[in-house]
Amino acid sequence: MDVGLILRVGGIGFLVSVIYQVLSKSGREEQALLVSVCGMLLVLLLLVGQLGELIAAVRGVFGL
Repeated sequence: MDVGLILRVGGIGFLVSVIYQVLSKSGREEQALLVSVCGMLLVLLLLVGQLGELIAAVRGVFGL
């Protein structure tokens, strides 16, 4: 796993949490929920690529 990936996921989490708090305090709960869902989807998209590399590495090790 790359350290850059961990930092990206942490940065996205931090940014989403700040935006969520600002929107929530201003009374826009719907937009805050949408921001949190979009943040989760963005992190999942980042992890899908790494998961594909992991599966390819496991196949290579076991010769599948």
